[in-house]
This record gives sequence, structure tokens and C-alpha cells, in this order.
Amino acid sequence: MLYELFYSLQEFYSPFNVFRYITFRTALAVITALVITFALSPWIIRELRRLSMTQHVRNDGPRTHLNKTGTPTMGGILIILSVVISVLMWGDLGNKFVLIMIAAISGFGIIGLVDDYLKAVRKNPRGLRGWYKFGAQIMLALAIGFLFYNDPNDNYVAQLSIPFFKQWFIDLGWFYIPFSVLVIVGSSNAVNLTDGIDGLAIGLVGIASLANAALVYISGHAIFSQYLYVPYLPGTGELTVFCGAMFGAALGFLWFNSYPAEIFMGDVGSLGLGGALGTLAVITKQEIVLAVVGGIFVLETFSVIIQVASFKLTGRRVFKMAPIHHHFEEKGWPEPKVIVRFWIAGIILALLSLATLKVR
Repeated sequence: MLYELFYSLQEFYSPFNVFRYITFRTALAVITALVITFALSPWIIRELRRLSMTQHVRNDGPRTHLNKTGTPTMGGILIILSVVISVLMWGDLGNKFVLIMIAAISGFGIIGLVDDYLKAVRKNPRGLRGWYKFGAQIMLALAIGFLFYNDPNDNYVAQLSIPFFKQWFIDLGWFYIPFSVLVIVGSSNAVNLTDGIDGLAIGLVGIASLANAALVYISGHAIFSQYLYVPYLPGTGELTVFCGAMFGAALGFLWFNSYPAEIFMGDVGSLGLGGALGTLAVITKQEIVLAVVGGIFVLETFSVIIQVASFKLTGRRVFKMAPIHHHFEEKGWPEPKVIVRFWIAGIILALLSLATLKVR
């Protein structure tokens, strides 16, 4: 909204021409989302506590987490609102990719919101039934997949980009749709599984947002994409503003979610942010790179799969507790040490993902 207004003024006053630059508006998006989240979090914390929207800690988790009971949850509402408001202010609302991303983060966030509501208000520890939850996620991801598959302006429809190789793509054909569903739904739930200790998931989301900002900017830039042998996708560069808003919101929320957390983002935040990261990967044809950027999310997910499969098949557990961050807690690592070391690993993986752009 403000982007169109200010840019239109460049006809009368040339300095307003600066608003045409994606990098400038991305910086504004970061600051706007950061300020909104940082300024409103204390009020949100008070209101959530007053409404008894607090976390219920399960008895089968680490014993050290029992003192987290009563911490306000559903803080992801503020994260998503700050992202959407920031993008509405500084993004190009005539860009279809921007609108799809707003729909993705809001849609997955609403699914998480219903789940959180049932847990916090209705006192149902299981929340939204699994089939309803996954069914809603799959339907939303299917809609996104169909939208891209039927895009006549996309020169890379159903193409899977292979990192480290120049112009090597695999044509997935009709399988592109279920594959995109797998990426988006998998990403959404991977972030959800990672959100088990204070600040871990939101910190990793912030790291992934920066890496994705570089990816979408390059894919939307004709010269850079050609130089780095990345699929040139006109219009995707505008998503740099969206990634900037996600980073700013993550940074602001982390101030209050860092150990010991004053507020949790809940499923509304983790499902929404995870769905957004998955959708970004599908848009830029960098689904494999997403697995590198979000390597910690992948590790957390597979640790749960391995644990469940091992217990059902052999009656034994591979890890002391899953997801894997709880395994290290059970080994005696203090929670802050687990968080910071996982962040370090996340930064290394993000840098590795960006290296795949050059090593081709």
C-alpha cells in the first residue's frame, strides 16, 4: 500500500524513486516487522495470560520442561500479523507470488490457530485431530501445487532443480503436484516438531529466511540468475520483501521467546512459518536446497520417524527421546547449549545452501 503511494510520488519528487528498489523495501520490511513484533509482544503476553491461553506441558516430555506450564502460547498470531502487515505496506500487491505467500502463511497459520485453541481453551491436550489437521494442510498445499502446475507463464513448470549441476532439471510431470504437497506439508510439520525448546525454531526460521531472501532475489534477477545458472523466474524477486518481513518478525519474537521464554508461538506460528518456507521452495524450484537450508528441521523430523519405527518394529528406542533436541537434553546438555549449537549448525547449513549456487 505504502509502496504504491510513495513510488507514485517519484514523478513529483525524484528521491521517492528509491522505493522501486527491492533491497530498500526489504530493509523497510525487516524494520517494520521487527518494530511491530517487538512493540506488541508485551501486550500480547499480558492478554494471552489474562485469557488463559497458556501452554500445557505433557508429562512424557523432559522433566525440566514442567516449569514451562502456564507460559502464554499462540504468539504466532503476532508473528504472522507482523509479516502480513509489513508485506502489505512495502510489497508489490500486484505480484501473484506475494499474494500466494500471504495466503500460504495465513492459511497454515489458521490451521495451527484452531489446533492451539482446542489445546489452550478447550483443554484438549491432543488439539485438532490428526486427520483433520493433515487433511486441511494437504488441501491447502494441493491448491498451491495446482496453481503453479497450471501457470502458463512458468517456463519451469514441474521442473526439479538439482544443486551443484548447471541447468540440470528433472521433469516431474504430473507428479509435481504431490511432490509440492510433500514439500509444503513436510516443511510445515518439520518446523512444528522443532518448536520444542525456547527460541530454537524461531531462530532457525530467521536463519532460513535470510538464505531464502538471497535465493528469491537471485531467481528474480535476470543477470544474476543467468550467471549462477539458477532458473530465472520473473517476479520472484519481490519475495525478498516477504523474506525480510519474516526475518524481522522472527528477530522481534526471539527477544521474548529466548530462554527462558516469556511466550511460545504455538502451532499457529510453527505451521504458518513452516508452510511459508515450503511454498518459497516450490516457487523458486529449490526444493532440494530447502532440505539443506532447513537441515535441522529435516533432522528433527527424521529423528521422530526413526524413533517411532524402531519402537514399533523392535520395541527399542534409538534416541533417549525424540525429537532429537530432547535427546541431547536427556543426555544432560543445558537447554541454552542445545539451542545455540543447533543455531550454529543451522547457520553452517544456510551457508552451504548458498554455496550450491556458485558450485555448479
